[in-house]
Amino acid sequence: MTDMVQIRYFSGYIRNWKKLCLELDIDTTLGREERENQILVKAYEKWKMQMMEHLYGMFAFALWDEEVQKLFCVRDQVGQKQMFYTVCSGTFLCSGDINELASDGRFEKKINMHMLQQYLFYGYPIGSETFYEGIYKLMPGHYAEWDGKNVTVHRYWKPVFEPDESVAPDEWAAEIEKTVAEILTEEKEDKECPYKESFLSGGVDSSYLLAASDAVCANTVGYAEEGFDESALARHTAEVLNKKFRVKMIDPKMYFDRIPEVIDKIGQPLGDASAVAFSLGCAAVSEYAKVVYSGEGIDEFFGGYNAHKNPLKEGWTYLTCSHIMSEDAVKALMLDYDESLKAVQPVAPLWEEVQGQDELSQKLTIDISLWLEGDIYLNTDRTSTACGVELHTPFSDTRLFNVARKIPGSCKFMEEQNKYVFRKAASSLLPYEVSFRKKVGFAVPIRKWLADEQYNHSVKEKLFGETSQKFFRQEEMKDLWDRYIGGESFLWNRIYNIYVFLLWYDMKF
Repeated sequence: MTDMVQIRYFSGYIRNWKKLCLELDIDTTLGREERENQILVKAYEKWKMQMMEHLYGMFAFALWDEEVQKLFCVRDQVGQKQMFYTVCSGTFLCSGDINELASDGRFEKKINMHMLQQYLFYGYPIGSETFYEGIYKLMPGHYAEWDGKNVTVHRYWKPVFEPDESVAPDEWAAEIEKTVAEILTEEKEDKECPYKESFLSGGVDSSYLLAASDAVCANTVGYAEEGFDESALARHTAEVLNKKFRVKMIDPKMYFDRIPEVIDKIGQPLGDASAVAFSLGCAAVSEYAKVVYSGEGIDEFFGGYNAHKNPLKEGWTYLTCSHIMSEDAVKALMLDYDESLKAVQPVAPLWEEVQGQDELSQKLTIDISLWLEGDIYLNTDRTSTACGVELHTPFSDTRLFNVARKIPGSCKFMEEQNKYVFRKAASSLLPYEVSFRKKVGFAVPIRKWLADEQYNHSVKEKLFGETSQKFFRQEEMKDLWDRYIGGESFLWNRIYNIYVFLLWYDMKF
């Protein structure tokens, strides 16, 4: 290995490190930091930018090639790790933490109003733009090339579904079992991470992961509010699998006190209320374990949401599985609304690419490319990192996607179940009632808490404060609040979405 290739930044975990060490003649007894550095350098020397075809895991890294005088900035295939970049005073800056770039003295902070408009519609920062003008997100499956003058972005991977109707459901389930076992065996063999725990909800994804992994203890969060608490289901699964179990009970005060810290660490507004609960869960488990498993990826690979099952109206574009407000609602609310900016714009190029495919494949492609990375992984990566927890998401491994992409919709939605063949595979290690349990979701009782005068003072202060008056029509804001308080509880996500933005703006500007 020479000094001609240097790793300037790395965040993540290379899961198939052992195989790569053998292939690249690297000492397998090296400490993790040194071995990962050597893997990246030697993989680049051997395969150049085709190296990502050989890496499985989660990663964001910057690599300098002295010979060609270029910096390559890379993000993993599905975006488990974040990566942002900007050019300031002729210098290329990149980091997985957008706060690091925004706080650099060479960068002049200015809010991106286009992102605010899209955020109000979707509830998360969608696409390659960010809330800061001039800072860009490197999208999953992409790398950026900096030659000292220009940034060129290349796509090296994309999710492509090619369903194979010739294979029976039981055969697909067996293929899933085999792939899960291969991925988890690699995790178990890594003695640098000898003790791991796992997050566990009431659903099949985290239950299967717990059953297949070497996690010693399962962790969940719970609420006193009936209908939102999954901890009893999670406890039952842990007991069945003979695993230790902990639950972190969350109350409204704890939740609202945590919101500013979460939004600060994420670095951009995120209207996903589960991020705060996840952060509290990460803080609780960090007292016991530094490496924790989590089951993200399966819903997007195998079709786990109702939006995947419900047919689109003819001529409609699928705007990811999450959107908070209509364009008319956003227009009525914003003082500076751009008529030329349409909600469909971040989705339109991808939607055009997937025309001709079956509807489920189209939807999953959109959600993997935009929603999964823009909401789920933004949440899980930044909140876990802020709590000192390294989150491993083995089910996001592209080897499992390579199985999922061949499975037809008729095997994913079967017997009134979503993710049918995945559940079938999970039943090899789990009881039937756990494998085929109806999806519960990671719901938070905030739709109730926001209406409680004991806890919503800080929210009302933001909604009707000085900052709000810069961006929003106050008569519309008052109407929205009055309707919510008056019983239209479904409006909670609009309230929360706006509150989080205002909170973020006051912290960062």
